[in-house]
Amino acid sequence: MVPHLVTALNGPLLELEQRILDATPAIERWFRLEWQEHTPPFYASVDLRNAGFKLAPVDTNLFPGAFHCLPEEVLPLAVQAAMAAIEKICPDAKNLLVIPEMHTRNAFYLENVARLATIMRQAGLNVRFGTLDDSIAGPVTISLADNQKIVLEPLERSQRRLGLKNFDPCSILLNNDLSGGIPPVLENLHEQYLLPPLHAGWAVRRKSTHFSCYDDVAKKFAKMVGVDPWMINPYFSHVEGVDFEARTGEEQLATAIDAVLKKIAKKYREYGITEKPYVVIKSDAGTDGRGVMTVHDASEVAALTKRERAKMSATKDGLEVHDVIVQEGVYTFEHIGDEVAEPVVYMIDRYVVGGFYRAHGSRERDQNLNAPGMHFVPLGFEHTALPDTRAKPGAAPPNRFYMYGVVARLGLLAASVELEKTDPEAIQV
Repeated sequence: MVPHLVTALNGPLLELEQRILDATPAIERWFRLEWQEHTPPFYASVDLRNAGFKLAPVDTNLFPGAFHCLPEEVLPLAVQAAMAAIEKICPDAKNLLVIPEMHTRNAFYLENVARLATIMRQAGLNVRFGTLDDSIAGPVTISLADNQKIVLEPLERSQRRLGLKNFDPCSILLNNDLSGGIPPVLENLHEQYLLPPLHAGWAVRRKSTHFSCYDDVAKKFAKMVGVDPWMINPYFSHVEGVDFEARTGEEQLATAIDAVLKKIAKKYREYGITEKPYVVIKSDAGTDGRGVMTVHDASEVAALTKRERAKMSATKDGLEVHDVIVQEGVYTFEHIGDEVAEPVVYMIDRYVVGGFYRAHGSRERDQNLNAPGMHFVPLGFEHTALPDTRAKPGAAPPNRFYMYGVVARLGLLAASVELEKTDPEAIQV
């Protein structure tokens, strides 16, 4: 399950890989101790970018939506990880209610939901699907291309519990990122576990908070391993009060872009990197690759067309963009054939369960690949997530995949810290 991969690895990243390989026992012990202090999200995926001189996460998704893109070979890993997560949360769990996105016509997404249900059923749970779509008044059966069927049912809410007709779940698994807001039917559930919690949804969550937590995690990890934290950490800045269509906040945004570009340029000079620094402007909330643009110079913001401004003004479910992050652009020097590619690592609980390359034939190495026209090439981690300490740095795939898993787990750990810091109940206390 290893695709034909072409990549550029040079001095800094090879040194990082060697240090990680040498420190493998210490790294795994460090993660083990961290997970005693922090609870991992139920599941997550992390988008990575490998620039040849740097390997860093650029996004962490707490509602991963492409489980069906993982190869069949990793299903046992996913089932075992799901069992471990369920045992911690509700050891005697019998019924699981899955609440997906309302993409009833999106076959790609529904295949993800079906795969997720397969994993949970093999972990010993009865799985049924409840929908937030108020227009669905009774069971609706949707047939998928592989002859699978998904039955969506209307939710039934009592004072303290949520379920379906003749179905009372111990836990509720959200695969809906709540970009459109928190539905009242999900609030004030005191007797059931909601996974992930409501404040993990984009109605509340902010990328600036996540990457601030990641900054702390990366510094601790880098100190332990003895590397420059920049090797695994993208610079970023947070800008509030931006309205692309009204053209307000442009000056503050330009200032932030200049500051981040200068920090990148300084690092490039330090390591003799000849590439041109760039940044990616992203909505501080939201997903699906919307509200994202690549910028090489602050002047590009003022020159945006009316159409470009409209695209940057809203993300999924019409979520308006007023706050953004200016994130260091990390080149991807990996290719599958002639297509630019980036790895995406999937985790359940604290375990890496697989991944894939997101590839795009009409995008460049400094552009967002999460866009129409992308496709996925599965990565089997079942044999390749363990490093080969006898191999030289740069040996693909085992050592590179191990690095992917390490950096992805740093993103997962940052997400756990983030959820702790933003937990409304903890804040009230």
